[in-house]
Amino acid sequence: MPASMPASVPAHGKAHRRSVAATVVGNFIESFDWLAYGLFAPLFATRFFPSDNALTSVLGVFAVLGAGVLMRPLGGLLLGRFADRRGRKPALMLAISLMAGGSFLIGITPTYEQIGLLAPLVLLLARTAQGISHGGEWPAAATYLMEVAPERRKCTYGSLFSLTTCAGAFTASLLGGALTAAIGSEAMAAWGWRVPFLVGGVLGLVLLVLRSRLAETDVFRREVSSRAGRGSVRRVLGAHRRQVLLTVLFVAGTGTVGGTWTAVVPALGGRMAEDPGTMMWVAVTTTAFLMVINVPLGLLADRIGAARFLAGASVVFAVAGSWSYLTMRGTFTSLLLAYGSGVLYLTSATTVLPKLLTEIFPPQVRALGIGLPNAVTSAVLGAVMPVSATFAAERDASGWFIAAVMTAVLLSLPAAVLSRRPDAARPVLDRAGLTLTK
Repeated sequence: MPASMPASVPAHGKAHRRSVAATVVGNFIESFDWLAYGLFAPLFATRFFPSDNALTSVLGVFAVLGAGVLMRPLGGLLLGRFADRRGRKPALMLAISLMAGGSFLIGITPTYEQIGLLAPLVLLLARTAQGISHGGEWPAAATYLMEVAPERRKCTYGSLFSLTTCAGAFTASLLGGALTAAIGSEAMAAWGWRVPFLVGGVLGLVLLVLRSRLAETDVFRREVSSRAGRGSVRRVLGAHRRQVLLTVLFVAGTGTVGGTWTAVVPALGGRMAEDPGTMMWVAVTTTAFLMVINVPLGLLADRIGAARFLAGASVVFAVAGSWSYLTMRGTFTSLLLAYGSGVLYLTSATTVLPKLLTEIFPPQVRALGIGLPNAVTSAVLGAVMPVSATFAAERDASGWFIAAVMTAVLLSLPAAVLSRRPDAARPVLDRAGLTLTK
């Protein structure tokens, strides 16, 4: 370790703020990259998947996107284990390296016309690297952040993940609109679509430099670095089965809502609205509002308690989200209520999840413990929910679908209680054959 690097993360001051910023900005880049791929996919689809049918080309690009999603569990496993064995800092550096490398690769890859079948294969390689990065970035960053955050401000620090997610999506949307207005649709289709990916790659390189200056957390130095069995998959799935189950229950709510409200609601809303731009303005308005209230939500959660805050948010959303989804119409107000209710719930949940999840697992398996079940659950539900919603809508069964979504949301309530009151969980989990081990 260089002599100039601090031995530990300062508890306050500029160095502490730089450490926090270098940790959470990865979420900004991930969100920026994710939305940029979705926004610009129709523009570069035929460049990689030429076809007489434009829809076929778009489906090819989104199939590559789906392959990246399937890589997230692998990222949760590999980078989570790496963070517990080698350190939180090396895992954060590896995650952003994969993310930046994938963005650059997409931005510079020749088209199908230039290199043939290699073009979609390189695109697949880039999204695979980013999928692994996305699966491991959040657990490593959440672990690092919660290990350096003051005890009474952990939810406030956790809210920075939501803030940077909103900021990334907001920036990608603005960049897309500004580029299109500046150079025109023909130039965007020809080469302009590469710009966001090159921007994402540059941001990733800047963040890599910042993360290279991070200090390792005191928790890893004192309690993990010399421990046998750190980062053990067998230990996580064996001795800590209870924690894995609770993590799945926690993430089930955000996974079902995320898969529905970030994909299905915008698609349905865009189809319902008379003006194609209405849904985009709904997204911009909602994102801007959430960027303002993210930190206040974290402060509120710290004041009343993370588990109580999540319980309240889940109950309110179970009512408001169900009503707004089932009564959604093509007007701006209706779409704002529908989309806003779900995204507000996601913001509230992700504000407290870092604190709740990192407290469940002991430090020697913390990043792997939250990374693996989180990535698997999110990937499965994120893939299943849009298909399920479409299937239900075609059969006039949206009421049953939304009931299933809200059941998953409300499962976070007993999970929150059991995580804070382990003695209450013992009889239930013992009967299920799940050993209660801290």
